[in-house]
Amino acid sequence: MSVTRTGPLPAGEAAEYDVVVVGAGVVGSAIARALARHPLRIALVEAADDVGDGTSKANTAILHTGFDAAPGTLEARLVREGHRLLTAYAREAGIPVEPLGALLVAWNEEQRATLPRLAEKAERNGHRTTRLLTPTELAAREPHVGPGALGALEVPGESVICPWTTTLAYATQAVRSGVDLHLDCRVEKVRPGDPYHRLVTRRGVLRARHLVNACGLHADAFDALVGREDFTVTPRRGQLLVFDKFARDLVRHILLPVPGPLGKGVLISPTVYGNVMLGPTAEDLDDKTATGTTEEGLAGLREQGGRILPALLDEEVTAVYAGLRAATGQEDYRIAAHPELRYVTVGGIRSTGLTASLAIAEHVLGLLADCGLDPGPARPLAPVRMPNLGESFPRPYRDAGLIARDPEFGSIVCHCERVTRGEIRAALASTIPPGGLDGLRRRTRARGGRCQGNHCGAEVRALFEERPYGEGAR
Repeated sequence: MSVTRTGPLPAGEAAEYDVVVVGAGVVGSAIARALARHPLRIALVEAADDVGDGTSKANTAILHTGFDAAPGTLEARLVREGHRLLTAYAREAGIPVEPLGALLVAWNEEQRATLPRLAEKAERNGHRTTRLLTPTELAAREPHVGPGALGALEVPGESVICPWTTTLAYATQAVRSGVDLHLDCRVEKVRPGDPYHRLVTRRGVLRARHLVNACGLHADAFDALVGREDFTVTPRRGQLLVFDKFARDLVRHILLPVPGPLGKGVLISPTVYGNVMLGPTAEDLDDKTATGTTEEGLAGLREQGGRILPALLDEEVTAVYAGLRAATGQEDYRIAAHPELRYVTVGGIRSTGLTASLAIAEHVLGLLADCGLDPGPARPLAPVRMPNLGESFPRPYRDAGLIARDPEFGSIVCHCERVTRGEIRAALASTIPPGGLDGLRRRTRARGGRCQGNHCGAEVRALFEERPYGEGAR
């Protein structure tokens, strides 16, 4: 195993792989992890300097049941299977999950009339526990919801999850099981060939018998490098507001809008970090780098959020951010095998991709077999247990035994998020150490609280700049 960020790539036989997965987001990392169960030479290649640094780092962090997917689609099947797989994997790997359940709140007669149809749709997707709520029942479950709500559909099983830990757990387990992870390694050209495709990157050339495109927003551009033009990705921006932890007591469930002709609308959801999130917007753009927020977008969110949960607007906003989703004009995933090229495209993965990631990985393994890959016998993966970032689970600063063994876990650096020196030090020495301060925040929550690093930023930066090299990294 190895993790590289700088310098030339391996040469000769060390640059030859049975499968190269391009894109180390949540889906690409899950695919690399699934392949690592077999005696294959696997590389996971990422243009950014960290895993999960694209679409995967900025989503709504919901573990979906798939109750509202279009019945019969590939997405519906993979989300349903993925929910089961990721729920079990999260327990095994220490990924924080809170099964809060969701409420779809109706604000007009048209929306109320839609709720029974959504319940029927959920049943066609295998979810038979939804229940229609009267306004009184809704108020009992959510006392702070705004006036005028006409009812709701209750959806048990919807959960919130840490998306950062999920991607990192997949990639860490893949690397520990033998996968080579090459970061800051954008693929610029692909020269299809037999038995090897040649991938020209800014750091050298890799050779791959089989190729997987998990490039997210750039899946269409990578397809073009291979000679395919099956779809176009339109970046759909979603802006979000994150409210301070004092807002957490205002909401008990994930409050979802009733989808209509103009889209799904915005949601209000607790996060596993103890905050409350409002968003996202849905804006189709041309620029795949447009992750900035706008005054108009944030004002629109506040207006919609104020109707759903009026008291939320009295609380402090600690962060705003925007993510880009990969829209392809088709209400289903764009996953396809191209046996003549020994190539699989994994495109059009929307916000449900986090939930479906493990099921997508198993599906892609089947498609690679259709492309001629013989994976060989399965073997156990190296174990992985991730540091907990969830507020509802034991944190190191409260663990007397851990602090007794290593006092640095009792030394708090980030007081907003209660992140200790021991956690930062462990992240910097981990299998996949962060490439920058944002990556460190996704591993520890340091600089993610109400002061956004104003108080701890200098100390966190000093620790980062003194960092050791992680296990296997160079």
